[in-house]
Amino acid sequence: MKKVWWGCLTIATAIVFLFIPIFPVFSFTETRTEKPKMHYLEYDEEPHFQIVFTHSIHLTDVVESYEALPTYDIRLQSMRYSDVAIGMPGYAEEGQTLIYEDGIYTLYYENAILPNFTLYIGDVDYTLRFEYRGKTYNLKENLSRGKSYLFEIKKVSIYDKMKGVELYDG
Repeated sequence: MKKVWWGCLTIATAIVFLFIPIFPVFSFTETRTEKPKMHYLEYDEEPHFQIVFTHSIHLTDVVESYEALPTYDIRLQSMRYSDVAIGMPGYAEEGQTLIYEDGIYTLYYENAILPNFTLYIGDVDYTLRFEYRGKTYNLKENLSRGKSYLFEIKKVSIYDKMKGVELYDG
């Protein structure tokens, strides 16, 4: 009888462990779909990362720098770009500082904290990449073009990881 009880307890513990969210990840979850798929990248406590994209009109790179906070909120630190025409800020608003140096604008944010944001993967052949710990992840190759993804930092379970798709660098 003790063996059966211990066996049931072991199985129950394993099942519970399978569903407890303990693994921190950068998560890209498809939106506007009935069966959203999560793509993820392991988050290993290095808080700094960047999203780099080519502006579709200026055809120059825009570099957005972020910091993951201990609460898993996202702090937008800065945005670098080389043209202030269509779609890019030409002046700083309250809580921002804009510096122009060597042909590059850098917009610094004092306290721009977000729980998450939505990222649209356009169906154009311009750069869109996620950079973390010296590696580059091409989001146009890892995610589906023409779709939107909720980006957040969160903990997931083993089960979530098994259902999701891990991003690959390259």
